[in-house]
Amino acid sequence: MTYNAQSSPITGLIIAGPTASGKSAAALAAAIKFNGVVINADSMQVYREFRTLTSRPSDKDEAKVSHKLYGTLSVTESFNVGKWRKLALMEIKKAFDQSFLPIICGGTGLYLKALVDGLAPMPPIPGIVRAEIQERLVREGSESLHAELVTRGDKMADRLAPGDSQRVSRALEVLISTGKSLSAWQKMPVIAATNQFQFKTILLDPPRKELYEACGKRFENMIKEGAVDEVKMFEQLNVCSNQPASRILGVPEISAYLAGEHDLADAVAKAQQATRRYAKRQMTWFRNQIIPDLHIKGQYSKSIRSQIFSFIIANRLTHLS
Repeated sequence: MTYNAQSSPITGLIIAGPTASGKSAAALAAAIKFNGVVINADSMQVYREFRTLTSRPSDKDEAKVSHKLYGTLSVTESFNVGKWRKLALMEIKKAFDQSFLPIICGGTGLYLKALVDGLAPMPPIPGIVRAEIQERLVREGSESLHAELVTRGDKMADRLAPGDSQRVSRALEVLISTGKSLSAWQKMPVIAATNQFQFKTILLDPPRKELYEACGKRFENMIKEGAVDEVKMFEQLNVCSNQPASRILGVPEISAYLAGEHDLADAVAKAQQATRRYAKRQMTWFRNQIIPDLHIKGQYSKSIRSQIFSFIIANRLTHLS
């Protein structure tokens, strides 16, 4: 089957779900069947240095169908949701123009929400303010910056974990630069996506026990496939500790192991626990923030594939030839 790019508006397929739910496999199968292009919507799979720890599609899978925005950036480069959205819309339009079905695959809820609903306007941050906040972050730690948000009465303090250095520092630099909370900026009218784009969403939502078991097994496989070596190479780059890549699941725990703070078995156990907690947060976010067009309460498998294919056909009848 081929995707007919002459129809309008441009319709993309979103396959969302928590980590280890089988999103990538589902997207690959759909892309093979329906002449698709898989477009990454995972904030950590953009980094080329971390194929294993981010569960990026393999070279073999990428050879089967075109994959976009995977491993395109170095961990030393800055990236954010606004930049991702711009690139994703370009890839979606390009896929459609070339008669491919755009399949957006990922678990980063903020990216998916920005793609579908648009972005709230964000103020420019003076370089001197950003540099000062980053210097304070290194000197004082994110807990201190979070405490300042609390002292200043910023509502963002209630929404952010004190240890979330990237978001805490972002909230404080916005508050200092504009005198207005980041939460206030986020409530302003969004810079919406053009009506040229529409999306249908499939949500993979496995039972918690099943998902947690998959998270644990996957991390064990990551260790076998070279996750420790990835972290070793990452540490040689001397990337600042507040960079997003430093928070990739498994990186803090393996770094502590390499520093001699605990053995590998403890690192694996701690990383598995962190992964389960992250998956739980993802599930909560998706259930509260997304109303999917197809809600699959299970992990992707061959038995579910026909359900996904039937959904795609039912929603693309005017586009298939």
